[in-house]
Amino acid sequence: MLDLEAPATELARIAAAVGDDQLTAPTPSPDMPVSVLLTHIIGLSMAFRDGARKIKGPTTSTAPNAVAEDLPAEWRQVLPERLGELVAAWRDPAAWEGSTMVGGVTLPAPAAAGFANNELVMHGWDLARATGQEFRVDQDNLEAAWQVVHDTPDDPEVRHGLFGPVIPQPEDAPLLDRTLGHGGRDPAWSPTRR
Repeated sequence: MLDLEAPATELARIAAAVGDDQLTAPTPSPDMPVSVLLTHIIGLSMAFRDGARKIKGPTTSTAPNAVAEDLPAEWRQVLPERLGELVAAWRDPAAWEGSTMVGGVTLPAPAAAGFANNELVMHGWDLARATGQEFRVDQDNLEAAWQVVHDTPDDPEVRHGLFGPVIPQPEDAPLLDRTLGHGGRDPAWSPTRR
């Protein structure tokens, strides 16, 4: 069982340092300013938490559709709470058994956990890059994220809603850069160089 605590804790750390003046800043995810990214992170945390608990309902039957106006006023308290619930839910061995639903898609529970980890790693990097912060990632979580993006074909129909087109990276590039590239992100992205 892959533990999601490291990427969730890193994401919470990065979010805690986001200033109100940064909420409208661009992120590496097109058309997703920081406020929308934060809303998305809260939504995916609930979706993957409930997926681990095998709950079928609004949080798991539809994909999160975040807009800036949905960011709760108390997001600084809500976001770390939801991330903590996500981590705890996937620490239950029963979460890893059978299949579950997340984003309206039924898939094997271990695959859902892999996607949850990937979301935490990718969006942690997105948020850090958008707000000028350092990003740290645990090697096990990075390798698991690499596996998810590497195993997803570079086919627009397959990647729709998951990742953008692959941005090729040198074979000897750091694993984080290769993971980002396979996840449709430019590792050199910055708010001034898009």
